[in-house]
Amino acid sequence: MPPVRPAVVPALLTCLLLAGCSSVPLGTSDPSSSGASAPEVSRSGAAGAGHAIAVGAGPQKKYTVQQQPAAGSCHFRYEKGEPLEDAACTPGAVSPAVTQANLKTTICRKGGYTSGIRPSAYITGKEKKLNAASYGYTGAMSEVEYDHLISLQLGGDPNDPRNLWIEPSDPGHKSSQGVNNKKDPVETKLHTAVCAGRITLVQAQQAIVTDWTTALTTLGIS
Repeated sequence: MPPVRPAVVPALLTCLLLAGCSSVPLGTSDPSSSGASAPEVSRSGAAGAGHAIAVGAGPQKKYTVQQQPAAGSCHFRYEKGEPLEDAACTPGAVSPAVTQANLKTTICRKGGYTSGIRPSAYITGKEKKLNAASYGYTGAMSEVEYDHLISLQLGGDPNDPRNLWIEPSDPGHKSSQGVNNKKDPVETKLHTAVCAGRITLVQAQQAIVTDWTTALTTLGIS
């Protein structure tokens, strides 16, 4: 065995005295040392490309009430008077059952894809009350919608808490008129564009989670 070079001895002694040397070769980083997990990859396949949308569990035969964010931890945002979700509490989540490759047999098929995967009112009713507490909403439940941020017709996950939020009615809405918002027509136009091949599924989903009030303008849809 060749003798250890004198210049290396101090470094070896220092390493041993300071609780041992790392097994990672010099010049490389230890992926476990930072404690950070790998970046979440969006449906587009590129981490950090726009908003990395989480993938939920997808449609279930039996849904269960999902835990919601802590009471008072979420806050509505407003753009041009329109209510938007708290991106930290409700970043959106897509269903793994809907992809660009199977649009014709899922969201673009005739015969009601969304009605067959929607959680029951028994489940969403309980979640709605819990989510109202998350957002600090104390008004009448009949005046707000428990909304899928990425709608089911755009491949949103049916019951992932990251994709559901209490959506207030539009400005100027009169009480006792039930739910009223302008987000639903936006979702329908995006769905039509996706199924017509004018935009991709991912483009529609990204536009919604970024800002539903500008989604149509951003994608050039009238």
